[in-house]
Amino acid sequence: MQSIENKIINRIYGNGRGWTFSKKDFLDLADDGAIRLALMRLTDRGTIRRVLRGIYDYPRFSDLLQETMGPDFDQVAHALARKSGWRIQASGNTALNLLGISTQIPAQAFYLSDGPSKTYEIGKRTLHFKKAALKESGFKHSESELLVQALKELGRERADAALREKLQQAIPAGDWPKLVRDTKSASAWIHEIIREIAEEATA
Repeated sequence: MQSIENKIINRIYGNGRGWTFSKKDFLDLADDGAIRLALMRLTDRGTIRRVLRGIYDYPRFSDLLQETMGPDFDQVAHALARKSGWRIQASGNTALNLLGISTQIPAQAFYLSDGPSKTYEIGKRTLHFKKAALKESGFKHSESELLVQALKELGRERADAALREKLQQAIPAGDWPKLVRDTKSASAWIHEIIREIAEEATA
């Protein structure tokens, strides 16, 4: 029979490097105290890293730089959301960055949330949650939320041919039809642009 620690390690390894989590992600395996103790031991051994109070990650390693990389902010944001029971979505430049439209690593990451507005300092970077109604949410696919938020940030006027080509390249051609269906509830002009990109991607 597997120990609690081994069950936790198997789940961590199964999600791969960069995965960020809290004890809540393991509550189906054991009680609160046993999970806390196992995470403490794994942290002491260097298997996982404490990112924030109650938040840990399985660190990524850069073969190019031969060093451990910083935490994945999108993973941290979603771990905090799961821990606290919030719904969140990447906002503005953060959505652009996650889609690969903006390649710079920003000093700040912004997410809309149906939880309280909060700010977290992680190293030299800052993670912001802004309380919002999340009117354009409830999509089945995470790419849908990123597309909608990215286009909202840029506006209709900046959604030119160059941007559309970048968005087309950011998402596999086979995924576009489902994103068109998924974003029917978005603003009319945003859905129109997504539909037009999909038609080009699948032509």
